[in-house]
Amino acid sequence: MIALAQLPKIYLKPGELTINEHPAEVATVLGSCVAVTLYSPRYSVGAICHAMLPRGGGFKYVDGALRHMLEVFDHLGIPRHEIETKLFGGSDMFPVLNLTKADTVGRQNVAMAQSLLKEEGLVPRVADVGGRQGRKLIFYPHTGEVFLKRLNKNWREG
Repeated sequence: MIALAQLPKIYLKPGELTINEHPAEVATVLGSCVAVTLYSPRYSVGAICHAMLPRGGGFKYVDGALRHMLEVFDHLGIPRHEIETKLFGGSDMFPVLNLTKADTVGRQNVAMAQSLLKEEGLVPRVADVGGRQGRKLIFYPHTGEVFLKRLNKNWREG
């Protein structure tokens, strides 16, 4: 077994995703963006995306990133019922004026992720979404574990 300090470190930037068949430590920080993790206990394969916007097709979009990760899992022969899914982020990081709650980017990102997961027959085992705090995540793709720290930020009016 590899000691945690010896694991390769990956910092996932907005618009990126990673799919790992080897032990690693993946870190990312979310605001209104969302991260979806997929994990196969049988194959010890994990994936995580850091999606910025709800739809558009590329990795920086929830729809494109999630579909790509699922295509890779399909290619590896991992059936949907064996995928453990987790969902994080989608905060309302900035005060908004004249918008309904459904209009914020964070809420749209969460709604898109939930919709696509449901469409694929996947139910997140863990979901920590919404609110007004950012989140730092550490994901271990070889175990599926996710460690989360909520980031405090006090808003000032000025």
